[in-house]
Amino acid sequence: MQMVPPSAYDRAITVFSPEGRLYQVEYAREAVRRGTTAIGITCKEGVVLAVDRRITSRLVKIRSIEKIFQIDDHVAAATSGLVADARVLIDRARLEAQIYRLTYGEEIPIELLAKKICDIKQAYTQHGGVRPFGVSLLLAGIDKNEARLFETDPSGALIEYKATAIGSGRPVVMEFLEKEYKEDLTLDESLNLAITALAKANEDIKPENVDVCIISIKDAQFKKVPTEKIKNIIENVKEKLSKEEKKDENKE
Repeated sequence: MQMVPPSAYDRAITVFSPEGRLYQVEYAREAVRRGTTAIGITCKEGVVLAVDRRITSRLVKIRSIEKIFQIDDHVAAATSGLVADARVLIDRARLEAQIYRLTYGEEIPIELLAKKICDIKQAYTQHGGVRPFGVSLLLAGIDKNEARLFETDPSGALIEYKATAIGSGRPVVMEFLEKEYKEDLTLDESLNLAITALAKANEDIKPENVDVCIISIKDAQFKKVPTEKIKNIIENVKEKLSKEEKKDENKE
């Protein structure tokens, strides 16, 4: 039997390796792992999405870098990975939300929207001449007075979370959330928790680089958090983290 070199299996999305792997999908996941950190947290009062936009040049106009998008009044998405890929999926998500509203006269369920986006992603893993979307989305919103949060993978898989993260800071943030997350958090506490997690993942975090939105169960309306409020929270978080570091040093 003629041996096929391993590199031959990563040239087409339709070819499985002998181990049952699709290398192109794994490369797409790597694009997400190298992306900016995005965090989603649900609580008893609603849901919070927070993103570190990681702007490296002072010449860039910050408002031109979008990582959090409003899909409908009651649902938003945070992205990590290839921004251009994200924009295509965001436009499709908005279209699906409008179609559902016009057809049924009500807001689209969050889970149904996540499945529709994942159907598109999955289709791009089984046809020749295309490549997978190199982006993950956190879809969050209010569905029948309940906060919902879904992560969509480049493979087309989706998982619902109480709190999660995507992007380069995911390992640090997930470890932190595993310890600190509680289901009875308020929106303000969830907001503080999300920004603290971002600060853990990026010590050089800057208020102007952070984008945050909240959707409360009370009114189910998408709202951006003002930069001034984010700045105050980051200052308090940095002060708290600095005190914790000093305590740890004194113990040693």
